[in-house]
Amino acid sequence: MAAASEPVVQSGAPWGPARPEPPPIRFHQVHGANIRVDPSGTRATRVESFAHGVCFSREPLAPGQVFLVEIEEKELGWCGHLRLGLTALDPASLAVVPEFSLPDLVSLGHTWVFAITRHHNRVPREGQSGVEVVAPSRPPILVEPYLRIEQFRIPRDRLVGRSRPGLYSHLLDQLYELNVLPPTARRSRLGVLFCPRRDGTADMHIVINGEDMGPSARGLPAARPLYAVVDVFASTKSVRLVQLEYGLPSLQTLCRLVIQRSVVHRLAIDGLHLPKGLKDFCKYE
Repeated sequence: MAAASEPVVQSGAPWGPARPEPPPIRFHQVHGANIRVDPSGTRATRVESFAHGVCFSREPLAPGQVFLVEIEEKELGWCGHLRLGLTALDPASLAVVPEFSLPDLVSLGHTWVFAITRHHNRVPREGQSGVEVVAPSRPPILVEPYLRIEQFRIPRDRLVGRSRPGLYSHLLDQLYELNVLPPTARRSRLGVLFCPRRDGTADMHIVINGEDMGPSARGLPAARPLYAVVDVFASTKSVRLVQLEYGLPSLQTLCRLVIQRSVVHRLAIDGLHLPKGLKDFCKYE
């Protein structure tokens, strides 16, 4: 009987009438001095130097909503990579956007940001001491269509990076699926989300190419608006947002999956008798 009284909607119920899907993610108009955001609000590029690249989500994230970015461009000559996290600070309230997310933005408080690494340091569970270093799991990506993070089920399809269409894209795509490429490689997809707990706090999770790195921070204030933070730092020059479908997949997505599974590699899609728009959607998404 106790389980029946739990707040189902707040603890990860499926997206639907009782829990509407969140709006599409966009970048906030407040960002670092060297960032240029495209008119759609979905692509952020650092136009000079290696710093002043801090970006925020336009809206606070919903519980279980993934703020997912794909690394589009890299720039040689710099040491360091993209940084990712959450903040309870309203970007519009900042007099000046800090030069760096680490340590400048974090030092303002109520901010949790990490440099992206393959073996992410995981905060210890209750009753444990020290830092728990967790080797990434190897989920059956081709079998399980959902990534399960605490109480949430997230469609895995778009969480995984994909290579540019080419003769060997079917081989390169497997490297993204197995998450054996460097996490900050071009076309990698990186996401951040938070999962509320019964005590009123939340855990922050970082996802790398469809793989949950575990809770990176605990004790976040779940009742406060939490904005995503992306620092387009150093060798990471440009990122774009990737939209997820949280409810039932659209007919367009189902068609894309069927077509992709019916060809050897994505260049073969050009030979199909399909509208050009659908071909491009199947090749690049």
